[in-house]
Parts: sequence; C-alpha cells; structure tokens
Amino acid sequence: MPWNECQPMDERLRFVARLLDGEKMAGLCREFGISRKTGYKIYNRYKDYGLHGLEDRPRKPYRHANQLPFQLERSILAIKREYPTWGAPKIRDKLIKQYPTIKPPAKSTIHAVLDRNGLVKRRKRRRYKAKGTSLRDTKVPNGLWCADYKGEFRLGNRQYCYPLTITDYRSRYLLACESLPSTKEKGAFPVFERTFKEFGLPIAIRTDNGVPFASPNAYYGLSKLAVWWLRLGIRIERIKPGNPQQNGRHERMHLTLKKETTQPPKYNLLQQQEHFESFIEGYNNDRPHQALSGKYPGEVYTPSPREYHPPAVPEYPYHDRTIMVTECGRICLDGRKINFSTVFGGQHVGIREVADSIWLVSFMDYDLGFFDDTVNKVEPVGNSPFASKLLPMSPV
Repeated sequence: MPWNECQPMDERLRFVARLLDGEKMAGLCREFGISRKTGYKIYNRYKDYGLHGLEDRPRKPYRHANQLPFQLERSILAIKREYPTWGAPKIRDKLIKQYPTIKPPAKSTIHAVLDRNGLVKRRKRRRYKAKGTSLRDTKVPNGLWCADYKGEFRLGNRQYCYPLTITDYRSRYLLACESLPSTKEKGAFPVFERTFKEFGLPIAIRTDNGVPFASPNAYYGLSKLAVWWLRLGIRIERIKPGNPQQNGRHERMHLTLKKETTQPPKYNLLQQQEHFESFIEGYNNDRPHQALSGKYPGEVYTPSPREYHPPAVPEYPYHDRTIMVTECGRICLDGRKINFSTVFGGQHVGIREVADSIWLVSFMDYDLGFFDDTVNKVEPVGNSPFASKLLPMSPV
C-alpha cells in the first residue's frame, strides 16, 4: 500500500530501521511507495534529531507570516485607546515616531489588528434593491422586445434545459427560443447577438430582475449583458419583482411553449432545440392570434431598420481622461487602483475632476459616481442622471 510521511510514526520507524540494517534506499522507497526525496528527508531527520525526528509534526506554523509581535500589537491597541478617532494611517505614523528602529507594519495590518479587537466601526453597505422601472406601451414592431427564461425542466438524459426566449411586444413574434444548459451570461450573449444580426436592434428590452439581465450587487443592478445593451443604444425596462404579469404577453407565450414542447421533453439539448425550431415556425406563421385579430405574428412583424454593428468606443470630449476599466472592475489612475464594478470590465469611462481632488466617473451619457484622494472606491450618485435615463421607455 502506498505510504507517505503523514502516516503513523511506526511506519517511519520501520523504514529507518531497515535502512540501518543495510537495505538500499531506492528499493525501500519503491516498497513503501514514496519518493527517494521523501525517504532521504525522513532519514536525515532521524540522523539530526533521533527518534524525536520521526514523531508527527504539527502542521500549524509557529507564527503567521503577517502576525505582529505581541508587544507591537499591544502598542497599536494602546494608541487606539488613547486616540479613539484615529485610523490605521495615523497610528502607523505614531508607531514610526515611537519606534524609529523597527520596521513599521503596513496600514492594512494595523487595520486588521483593530478589526480583530472590535475597534473598527463597519459601514453598512448599501445594496441595490430592485424596484422595477416605468413601463409603457408601444404600437410598432421593435419598439420593445421581451426576454426571459422559461422555467427550467429536465431532459431525458437528466440534464436541465433553460430556454431563453425573446419576443416582439407589438406583434407577439417569437424571435428566439434557445435551449441552454444554464442562465449564465456566456450563453445569453451569443443568442442576443444572433437575434440582433437577424432582426436588427429594438428600441428597448423588457426583462425581470434576475440573472443574467440584472446583477443585485452592481451599480443600479446592471449586468454585463445590460451594459452591452446600453452600448448598443437599447434602453432597459424591468418589471417589478414578484409581478410577472407586467410581462404578461411573454408569460402567456411561455404557457403555450411549455404545453407543446416540454411534455414530454426530448432526450438532449440538440433534440430539444430541434423541437423548439418547429414550434417557432408554427407559432409565428401558422397560429392565428386573437390579440392580432386572427392574424399570424409573422404577418404583423417586420425587422428593425436599426442594423446591428459592434458598438464603437465611447468618446468623452468634456472629461479630463478616458480610461478603460480593468476586467477585475478597477479604474487605474496615476498609480492608484480605484474599485469600481466588474460589470464595466473592458468598458471605457470618462473621468473628470469636478472639485479639488474629487473625480466624477461617467459611462456614455450617464454619471455613475465619485471618488476622491482618500477612498479608493467609486461611490454611486444618489439621484443620478443614469437612473433617470435607464427608466424611460421606448417611444410609441
């Protein structure tokens, strides 16, 4: 049976005893199932420390690499008690003056000491709470598209299928129904891109507040998919949470889709997609719709005159700088790394100094938030023009 250094001491003792009897290292290592490097390590430990060297060693390090000597940690706490309003930077400066011969700890280390001892007042993080947006009617095709995932169901091979569906609000035309293995953004992007290329761009898209259409932890609930739509000049509508009737036309189509394509389901995603394609053809061109006075959706729908083209890089002529947000969601400015949002990773934003050391961050025509020289984080604008521009609906 393979053996390693983590097994009981008696195994290591037998290994060393046989070495002392004159057996060869290579043969013993093969028999015990260890490398010669490990064998020599065990043997050298025995030579250096005797039998104690073969005892199990604790895996916990004697001290963490960033653990401070207790005397220095005690000094940090003493300074904090004397000056309760001081933070890590001031405490570090005080330590440098008191102990000029000792290498001072980093500000983050001092902050960790204060936090560990309950001396840091935590700010409550403001979380975006989905509320939905204003909803308006439209009388023309492509004035508004509706998108959603029909509830997942299990295929014959036990894999789950998540159908992503897109319809035109005015004509009820089913633009896409794609069988996907999940609701992740990487699956949704190509579906929307194919649909845009085939039918053109809508004025607005209405969705719920779920993934991948929205992101609860990002600015204003935006997701990478929503940011892409904004780049394409598409406005965003969101229904109020818990009110699927606000997307009622789309939900009604889902009922028909479920009844005719998922009971029973097909064996795999490819077979299910083939079934969806047949449904799309019949739904659009062979199924009279009462709300359309008996017409087929295909008789009412016409493609959008707004052709799809990859969006150009936005320009910011009235800003001081144009900066591309890193994929990890940061703005790099003069050696600083300002935390922003990963949903804008790879996007270009405008930076403008609006007051002394106070910078405004804008995306396209939307002002998103501010940062200054003391905090490396963009704070969202309270009543931002972005919020008001996100809400208005497509023209009728």
